[in-house]
This record gives sequence, C-alpha cells and structure tokens, in this order.
Amino acid sequence: MKIVVHDYAGHPFQVDLSRNLAKRGHTVYHLYFAGDQGPKGNMVDNNKKSNIFFEAIGSKDNYSKTNFFKRRMADLQYGKDIAIRLSEIKPDIVISGNTPTETQEIILRRCKNIRAKFIYWCQDFYSIAATSILKKKLFFIGALIGSYYQFLERRQMLESDYIVHITNKFCEQTAKWGIDDKKISVISNWGALDEINLHPKYNAWSKKNNLNENIDRVIYSGTMALKHNPVLIENLAKNNPNIEVLVIGSGVGVDYLQKLKSSIPNLIILPLQPFSEFDQVLSSGDVLVAVIEEDAGKFSVPSKILSYMCAGKPIVLAAPSENLASQIISQSHSGVVVDSIDKEGFSKAVYELITDKIRSDTMGRNARKYAEKNFNIKTITDSFESIFQSIVH
Repeated sequence: MKIVVHDYAGHPFQVDLSRNLAKRGHTVYHLYFAGDQGPKGNMVDNNKKSNIFFEAIGSKDNYSKTNFFKRRMADLQYGKDIAIRLSEIKPDIVISGNTPTETQEIILRRCKNIRAKFIYWCQDFYSIAATSILKKKLFFIGALIGSYYQFLERRQMLESDYIVHITNKFCEQTAKWGIDDKKISVISNWGALDEINLHPKYNAWSKKNNLNENIDRVIYSGTMALKHNPVLIENLAKNNPNIEVLVIGSGVGVDYLQKLKSSIPNLIILPLQPFSEFDQVLSSGDVLVAVIEEDAGKFSVPSKILSYMCAGKPIVLAAPSENLASQIISQSHSGVVVDSIDKEGFSKAVYELITDKIRSDTMGRNARKYAEKNFNIKTITDSFESIFQSIVH
C-alpha cells in the first residue's frame, strides 16, 4: 500500500512507525510541518532506493505559537500545502495525528476528494484543551471559538474511516460525541526504544557541551509550550542551587526561562539537539522532568515521558493524576508524580531522588524494563496493519 503518515511535529515514535511500515513493503511518505521547532525523530535516510520518504511541508517563516490569529492563518496555509502534496502522492491511506483542527479539516476533505482512507490518530482532543486556554485568555469570545473547534473535531471524527486513540479514556469523549466504537481502536503511544540506547552520564555529548560529570543534573528536554508550566522549572532551580537544571528545548516557556537565566546561575538552556544524540542527552541527567498545566493535562499526554523511560532514568512529572503518563509512572514505579501546580512538591520530589541514589537507580531500571516490555514496535505495526486491512477493500 501507499501510505502517508502525517505528524505535525515529527515525533520520534511516529517516525518509528513509518520506518517499520516501510520495512514491511509499504511505500511510506512521512510528512510534517517545517515550521515546528520541536524535537524530531530519526529522519535521515541514506538509501536512494528506499521506499520511505521524509518531507517537511510548509514554511519555516512567519509562524507564531503565541499569537492565536497568526497561528490560525499559518495552520490554514499548512493544510493547503499538505492537501496539494496528497493530491500528488495519491495514497491509499492517510494517518494524521497531532494536528491542529483547521489543518486536519483540510486534510480530511482532500482525502475524501482523492478517495484515500483517512485514519484520525487522536493524540489529544485539541479542541477541548484549546477551549480551556482560550476561555482564560479571550473570555466569551474564547468560549465561542472553542465551541467551533469542538464542532469541527467531532465532525472530523464522525467522517473518518477509522480512529486510533492512545488511551481508553479518550473513548469516553468520543462516546459522548456519538461516534461508533466499532471504528475505534486503542493503541498506546510508545518510545522509540531501538533508537534510544543507554549511555554513561559522562558521554560524548556531555563532554562536547562541557558538562561536569560530578554535578547532580536535572534535564527537561522538548518543547515548552503554553500548557507546560515554566514556573515549576524556575522554582526548581531557585530552590536547589547545588543541582544543575538543564533545559534543552524551544517554545514560549523556554523564552520565559531565558530571561531569568542571568539571575539563576544553575539554570542552563540549550537549543534542541539532533535526534542522533538524543539518547546521550537523556543519559547526561540524573533525573528527567516534565510538566503540564492542570487544564491541558486531562487530554494531553507528554510523549517525552515515553522517551524518558527508554533512557532508563527516574522521572518527576507534574501533571493531573488521571493523565495517562501519570498512571504509567505510578504503576511502573519509575518516578514520582505531583500535582501540576505544586511548585514545592515538584522541587522536593526532584531533590529527594537526587539525594537517594538507590531509590533513583531502582526507578530508572523500572522505567527501562517497562519500555522493553511494552514498546514492541512489531506488535504495534501489526495493529496498524490490521486496521488497514479492515478499511481497504
């Protein structure tokens, strides 16, 4: 089959799926937004006869994550650019996830026009998370915009040929929207285990970046958007002056921390690093952290957590207890979960893991064990292929 895997951000685990579909003989086009500055998977392909193609679509310029209206216009244009490429490729199946609602609408319409089967890969209920944030910022107008997004997202799912949820909890929302559960499967997200090897703390990457192997270090890696609370990272660094807090990423949260860096000497900020060095980056920390805002947290699942688990490091996550990542960490005993707004609890949890090496080492081993047991790309690819067979006649 000719398959398009569209992931707005180019996440490592979705690239992992594309590569494994190609290994099984499918021709795969992996499309992603050129303007997204978040971490990417392994998109290097040196085989000229390969049946997998990685393509950045759209412009890197004039994209704003902070201005709602500018971002909306950019997302609409990106959808049009994707639609043009779909008409050229003429795929049998399009899998699209992690995609802004307006962009997803254009992709779905084009799939209908070219008679490609459309699989809605639901990584998040974008419209519900956006409604919560917009109501805070734009009040009544924000609520109206959010309602429109929910109307669009529900209609898109109703018209999709199939839906893949990443957690059973998402089924509750689609049931409320009256969507037939016979066209829904749950396939949990995973980390790119084969791409994330274990390394010593002092490795080639840490050496290149002049990191001291004898300093206790906390690492946050990835995008820090509106739903990620940078104040928690700020407070962590201020409360623990003897712990190095290393933030490797981009986004408005990183911009916020950048302005404070001169007054917080143990806060270090680096840009996103190449995926080829990602495993060494994570290995350079003693504890890995992630944060997510309470309002956004019900449906937003930080995929970075799954990569953290592959790295075999203890994790401290600030997120709602019902969040999927929170449940995974708690059940696997691979880290500590605190409430999204608990600044002191977050800082204390990190300190306790840093100072209790036996406990933190045990949690790190538990994380890697969980990844090795659950992130089986063969089984995951089997599940997607079963869906393909059910919708392509």
